[in-house]
Amino acid sequence: MSQPAKGTDPDAVADDGMSPAEAFALLGNDTRIEILQALLQTSEDGRPVPFSELYDHVDIDDSAHFNYHLKKLTDHFVRRTDDGYTFRYPGWKVVRSVFAGTFNERAHLDPFEAAGSCFSCDGPLRAWYADEYLTIECADCGTTHVRYTFPPGGLDDRTPEELLQAFHHHVRHHYCLAADGVCPECMGQVESTLTTDPDLDDRDVGVVHTCQRCQNTLTSAVGLNLLDNAQVLSFHAQRGVDLSTEPFWTFDWAVSDVHTTALSEDPLTVRIDIPCQGDEISVTLDETLGILEIETDHET
Repeated sequence: MSQPAKGTDPDAVADDGMSPAEAFALLGNDTRIEILQALLQTSEDGRPVPFSELYDHVDIDDSAHFNYHLKKLTDHFVRRTDDGYTFRYPGWKVVRSVFAGTFNERAHLDPFEAAGSCFSCDGPLRAWYADEYLTIECADCGTTHVRYTFPPGGLDDRTPEELLQAFHHHVRHHYCLAADGVCPECMGQVESTLTTDPDLDDRDVGVVHTCQRCQNTLTSAVGLNLLDNAQVLSFHAQRGVDLSTEPFWTFDWAVSDVHTTALSEDPLTVRIDIPCQGDEISVTLDETLGILEIETDHET
């Protein structure tokens, strides 16, 4: 969950002179949200939308009333140009969050079948959705393979298989960003550390990513952070496995520590042995998730 960075005032005034409280207050009006939605729907390739065209797409009869609300959005959420109106980044972000259902929708999906088997008991997997989280767990022993946020709007017009594929890309992208030092929520700087915290989702060793700007924190098995590593990708591709599309939770090395070994404690270094089609690639990492060594063994 994102939180204000330590030592910062949540009501601090931004560079443009508007505090977060003031920015959110501007959005507390149905007409203003409708204007942002209309701008998204009428703007093609980011082109400015003339006043008259934008007005025609908003359910309001009084142009003066429309203009009043549009002016409230201008400068912080909307930019006025000689050719019309376009989004500033905050407005673009807000309206996409609305369409994603992040702020205003609630959804629930009963358990349904998911690909893969449990790394703990080899039982079948199931997925379910509630409280903006999608969870994939073992139907027999209840072991959780992954639990991560997913916008309610992402459920629309998707079959269960399409939903799980979208979820795979969503989570994979977020953790690849975090492993590269970029917060998937605010784009702030992320510090990544190995940990042997016994409370880390029942794993003996794992990774904690912490954003230094918004304090967004992600935890995972070590392997999940190697899904975008060039050598790991190539190792699997040479054996007919596409890590970019195969559901990551079907690989026990990506969601558990069963293939991870702590080599030293101070500083903490680990090795993860990743099997594929009878061969194995071993990756050694330091305490900041930096790669120290990669070796490939071919079994006979």
